[in-house]
Amino acid sequence: MKDWLDEIHWNADGLVPAIAQDHRTGRILMMAWMNRESLALTVRENRAIYWSRSRGKLWRKGEESGHVQKVHELRLDCDADVIILQVEQLGGIACHTGRESCFYRVFEDGAWKVVDPILKDPDAIYRAGHPHE
Repeated sequence: MKDWLDEIHWNADGLVPAIAQDHRTGRILMMAWMNRESLALTVRENRAIYWSRSRGKLWRKGEESGHVQKVHELRLDCDADVIILQVEQLGGIACHTGRESCFYRVFEDGAWKVVDPILKDPDAIYRAGHPHE
């Protein structure tokens, strides 16, 4: 029997893009990367666990901020190379900037415009010296 993780087309670095989407509203919250271990742990723990490329280690979303993503459903695209996590975003903030979504800028009139408010100051969310999860 084929392992479900073997059905995913991992990139050359052993990663797959993972898009977190609010399970109620459908809003895209963020994009991160997952490896086999982080995806297997996500399924086991029923919470989003990503792979931090910058730190080279597992990143349990919300481990510092408290903004955990509880997983309701996982979906794999037709090419098996992108995952969508339908999540409940605890605390209502997914972005390290203190916003609901990392996609808070809209291209309008030839420029990127910020359209979503900061819900909480990032300095109040994260410990000193740690800019984001």
